[in-house]
Formats: sequence, C-alpha cells, structure tokens
Amino acid sequence: MKRTLIFLLFLLAAANIQNAQVTTLGKSVDYLSRYIASDEFNQLSVNSNDLALIDSIYKKALNNCEHDISDALFILTFSVIPYNHIPLASPNLGLRINIPLPHSIDSIYSLKNKRLPKIIFYDSPKNEFGDKDKLAHFFGSAYLAYSSSWFDITEIIGIFVEDFEEKFYVQSKVDLRDIRADNLGNIFGKALKENRNVLPSQVFSLYHLTLFRYGL
Repeated sequence: MKRTLIFLLFLLAAANIQNAQVTTLGKSVDYLSRYIASDEFNQLSVNSNDLALIDSIYKKALNNCEHDISDALFILTFSVIPYNHIPLASPNLGLRINIPLPHSIDSIYSLKNKRLPKIIFYDSPKNEFGDKDKLAHFFGSAYLAYSSSWFDITEIIGIFVEDFEEKFYVQSKVDLRDIRADNLGNIFGKALKENRNVLPSQVFSLYHLTLFRYGL
C-alpha cells in the first residue's frame, strides 16, 4: 500500500512537470537545450574537456536565471536529462505508463543529447553514452542541498530515488555512480551556500584528487 501511494504521488508530481512545458521551466529547458545543441557549444568542446563543458552549461543557466542559483540548479536538472519521458511500471497496480518530461523539439532534443558531456568520472563508460545521465543526479542533488535550509534531505532522497527506480522504473537497477553523483551534487549545493563562485568542475576535480591521493 505504501508503495502504491508513493507511485500515485509521483504521478501527480509528474503531471505538474508536464504542464510546466509551456511555462518558465519549459522555456528555460528549451533555452539550455538549444545552447548545448549549438555550434558555439560544439566548437567549445573541441578544446575543452567535459568538466569544462559542464561549467559552461552551468554558467549559461545562471545567466538565464539572472544569477538565481536555486532556479538555475532546478532548471539544469531537467535540461540535462537525456530522456523525454520516464517509463514506469507499478508492480502492485499492474500499470505501465510513460511520464513526459519537458524537452525541446525532437531535432534539438536529439542533438542536445548527442553533445551532452559524458566523461565526468575516471571510470565513466568509454562509449557513446558514458555518464550523461549522471548530470541530472548531480544538479538535482545540488538543488536540494542548496535550497534546503532546515535539514539535510539530499542523501535520504538520493537513496529513496535509487530504491524507487529499482522498483518502478522499467529496466532500471541501482547504479553506484548515480549515488556518487548524488553525493557530489550534495557537496556542490552546500559549497554554493558558502561561496557563490564555486563551479561544478571544482567539485569533480577535488573528488578525483582525493580519490587518487588516498587510493580510495
């Protein structure tokens, strides 16, 4: 029963996201998607690594949101998702449904996905997709950490999302790199509270520096 209630609540939340396609969220997602799909971004990728590209996307979101960090992180979460829907299945209700997500027109959406940064960890898969799906985890957790002032819910929600995906998301399984991206996003969000000039690449670089220095 508890899982059924969670599933229904998720559907209600997703319905609100769908309606947002014609509001500020949808317009901002389209704006950032067009930037990632642009020749400007493609040219930048010639001489920049993927962490620098992530910084570029983050800065573009900040400019679009008039440097409102919370809004930028929220919009980024949806802009970098490499899917236009979430396929869900309820084991209790026997339902299978696709939940639409805000996205640009198909041509921009496809090109955006092709050009999304994919090598963000030392062990990112060396294939066409890489770790593109980890960016939404990172920025989503950063948004929660930055916007939550009364207690730290980021880690709890991250674990809940992994458990939720395992049970309801079609063809999904827990990915430890998802949790890693959640944790680093949490660090990024908290760091932004102390220093508004912190960039995503600094958090990823510090993680790798610590990892290799101490052989973790």
